[in-house]
Formats: sequence, C-alpha cells, structure tokens
Amino acid sequence: MNTSESSSTGTDSGAPAAGEPPRRGWRRWAMDTRPLRIPAYRRLWSSTIVTAVGSQLTAVAVPKQIYDITHSSAWVGYASLAGLVPMVAFALWGGAVADTVDRRKLLLVTNCGIAVTSLLFWAHAVSGLDSVAVLMVLLALQQAFFGLNAPARSASIARLVPAGQLPAAGALGSTVMQVGLVAGPMLAGALIPVVGLPELYLIDALALCATVWAVFRLPALPPLGEVARRAGVREIAAGFRYISLHKVLLLSFLADIVAMVFGMPRALFPQLAAETYGSYGEGLALGVLFAGVPVGAVLGGLFSGAFSRARRHGWMVIGAVVAWGAAIAGSGLSGNLWVAVVFLAAAGVADMVSMVFRGAILLSAATDEMRGRMQGVFTVVVAGGPRLADVLHGTMGAAFGPRAAVAGGGALVVVSMLALAAAFPALRRYRI
Repeated sequence: MNTSESSSTGTDSGAPAAGEPPRRGWRRWAMDTRPLRIPAYRRLWSSTIVTAVGSQLTAVAVPKQIYDITHSSAWVGYASLAGLVPMVAFALWGGAVADTVDRRKLLLVTNCGIAVTSLLFWAHAVSGLDSVAVLMVLLALQQAFFGLNAPARSASIARLVPAGQLPAAGALGSTVMQVGLVAGPMLAGALIPVVGLPELYLIDALALCATVWAVFRLPALPPLGEVARRAGVREIAAGFRYISLHKVLLLSFLADIVAMVFGMPRALFPQLAAETYGSYGEGLALGVLFAGVPVGAVLGGLFSGAFSRARRHGWMVIGAVVAWGAAIAGSGLSGNLWVAVVFLAAAGVADMVSMVFRGAILLSAATDEMRGRMQGVFTVVVAGGPRLADVLHGTMGAAFGPRAAVAGGGALVVVSMLALAAAFPALRRYRI
C-alpha cells in the first residue's frame, strides 16, 4: 500500500468525484483529462506542449550542424556523449537540489538557463564560427540545465495532482512528449529549407519563454516539513539507500532497465531498412521503423482512459513490460515491413502504459522529501537505458543478424520481467 503523505490537493481514489457521472461507452477509453481541471497542473502541462516540439528542433539542429561542419557521423556520436555525461551528473545532483529548495524557483532558473543556451546556439550559428568545440560545450551546458530541471518538474506533479489522478497526469505528459518526438523532427525537416538551420534554435528559445511564464504562475513548492538545506554527495547517496530499502521503487527502475536495455532495437533499424526491408525503399523503411514506437505511444495516450484508473499499479507495469517484449519479438520475427511496424506500434502502446504506471509509483510510493532524488535517478535510467541498448543490439546484430537480435532481445525482456515478478512480490502487491 502507498504510505506516502497525501497530495496537497487532497486525496482521490481514482473513482469519479461526487456529482461526476461515470464515464460510459467510448468515453471510458478516451484520455482521462481530469488533471487538466486543476489550474496549476494545466499551466505546467500546457507549457510542455510547446517545449516538447521546440526542444526537438534543437535536437535535430545540433547533430545536423555538426555533420555539416565535419562530414563525420563519429563527431555526431561524440557530441551525444558530451551531452549525456553532464545530463547524468546533474540529474542526480538536481534530484537532491529539488528536495531542498522551492521547486518552482528551481524550474524558473533552469528553464531560463535552457533558453539562454538556445540563444547561444543561434548566435553561434549566425556568426559563421562553425566550431564543433563550441557546439559541444553549449550542448553539455544545455544538458546540465536539463538534468537539473527534469527531476524538479516531475516531482512537482505529485504536489499539484491528487494521488488517484497521477496515472492520468502521467499519460497526459507522456503523450505530449511522444507527440513532440514525432512532430518535432518532421517540423525541423520542413523548416530547415525554408527558414534555415539557425532559426530552429531561435524558435526553441522563444518557445521556452512560454514555459518560463507558465512556471512563474505556479504556486510556491517549498519542501514539506523539516529538511536539511543541503544537496551534496551524502544526500545523493541517501537517495540510493532509500531505493534499496523500498523494493517497489527498485523494481520499477529494474523493469525499465530490462525493457529498454534488452528490448530497444533502434540501433538495428538502419541495418533492417537496408537488408531486410530494402525492397520497400530504404528511406521509407527507416522512417516508418523509427516512427513505429512513438506513434503507438501516442495512440496509447489518446486511449489512456482504458487503463489510467487502474489501482493495481504493480501488475500494470509487469503486464506492460511483458507486452512490450512480446511485441518487440514479434517485430523481429516479421519479414514484412508493415507487420513489423504494427508490432512496433503495439510495443509503443505497452511502453506508454509502462511509463504511466512507473511514473505514478515513483510519485506515490516515495515521500515528498525524496521525490526529487527519485526523479533524478529516473531521468538517468530513461536516458541511459536506450544508449546501453544501442551498444548491446549493435553487437548482437553484427554477430547473429538484426532480426535474430531483435526477436531474441524481446524474448529476453519477457523472461526477465516474469522472473523479477515471481522472485519479488513487492511489485505484484503494490496498489493505491
């Protein structure tokens, strides 16, 4: 059972409020929008709509500019690493900071920092300096600000939304982010020939102004109770001790690691597009393979009413991870591109369910003074898992072929998740 303190907005079992008619027919399947009735959450979520797309403009522009300067994919990879290291370090520290300061103020500072780095990207691009070193420094700085921002943003949701509505809030936020992953790169590709690459940075910076204004209008979010006003190594270590003592939190992280490390096959998409699905057109195959999981996740979010009111959060995570693994295995076994994409879309739906309930567990099972650190670790796991998967799947694909690697990885997800669920009952028993 969840023993954390009640949300500042009150408690909610997830059932319709007094006087609210039960959802019937197709509305039971549609996205649960109850959290949007809360003005503070609505402001935070609305700002995400803009920045989810805007951040992807910069995410496309940076590697494009680096490749234009160097004509080397290796340098694009080095830049990704340059952004990953500070993001991991500052996400862990940022989680500790978020537990000791007013989270609203931290969000204001970090969002302003991200906006300033976007302006610096724009200034560098229009200056004609064409320095890869400058771009990598700016990317590292921006990812450091992101690492500080993400834990505070996620941890704030539990102070704005009743406990019973946390899955619905997670579905709303995750759906917006997935839409950004699909629409942002497409918009960037359409805008570069029209307005030029530098202007993508400027658009992102302007979009972040909307985020800063929305955060400015949030209520104060100071720490609850008596907490030490420190955020050092001891506090970070205390967060990891807290995870080790609360098995449901540890298992929620392990579930994501299992799903992503063993089951995220994106590193094999170029090889699959060239060798397995080349007859469909390599460019078309590559595009639809990459779009499959995000499109499925968006569909899952749009129909999240079907699951967002569930109370057995642990079983929802277990089922979603198993379904993800089975769908990934199905995509690997398919020799038909469109069947494979349908399986990837099904995996995206399962991934959305997993994201929603893992996020709800982290916010409901942890006390407020630990939520920032839990979200810091969550940010690291979400960012690091797919990158480890790239290495694992790339190696296995070279050794056994891409389809065997994808199918084998999916099967390994299913077996590993079922083994975790059988060995550790804490996740099976968790509910709110």
